[in-house]
Amino acid sequence: MPTLLRVDASFRTDGSVSRAVADSATDAWLAEHPTGTVVRRDLSASPLPATAWVDALAAAPLPEQDRTPAQREAHQLVTTLADELIGADQLVLASPLFNFGVSQYTKVWIDLLIADPRLGPGTTALQGRGALVVASQGGGYRPGTPRHGWDHATAYLERILGDVFGMAVDTVTADLTLAPVTPQMAHLVEAAEVALREAHTAAAAHGTRLAGRSVAA
Repeated sequence: MPTLLRVDASFRTDGSVSRAVADSATDAWLAEHPTGTVVRRDLSASPLPATAWVDALAAAPLPEQDRTPAQREAHQLVTTLADELIGADQLVLASPLFNFGVSQYTKVWIDLLIADPRLGPGTTALQGRGALVVASQGGGYRPGTPRHGWDHATAYLERILGDVFGMAVDTVTADLTLAPVTPQMAHLVEAAEVALREAHTAAAAHGTRLAGRSVAA
């Protein structure tokens, strides 16, 4: 039975654009796999401890009996997270742009995953598996805009999932999400509405394509 891992990083539950667009991808995946399983990890509702990464690194070379309680807990957390990702056939990661960079929740998740020896650089446990990054951005960072190049999150996520984990990565971006609530962006409301519709359409299409990918692809 196929499994999709759905990971969310927005601190908003109601009104979150990244969650809503990722829902379109998830729903499309489920339409192709009605009996499939969606495993959900909400990194905002249940944040991972930032200190766990250091404890996990310290625990790695030590025998079990020599590890502190914090190191044992961190090591187990790393294993749990890695098992969760390795056990999924595909991934949908919804991670907003915060302060021009990757969400702290997402960063801790990635740091802990890489601490597992099965998922570090050069490993093949996830080779070829499909991953969809759903990015939401309050402003506009496309080529030709004043802040083109200020998005320091999307390329990072694509690099980690694609080049470190070896996954086949696609990205859907919904930008200008703050236009409806920011007076200075009132002239961009229509463009934001178009961008959101396009993001939902693209996410649904990617969700369908994800469902068709084989674990061995």
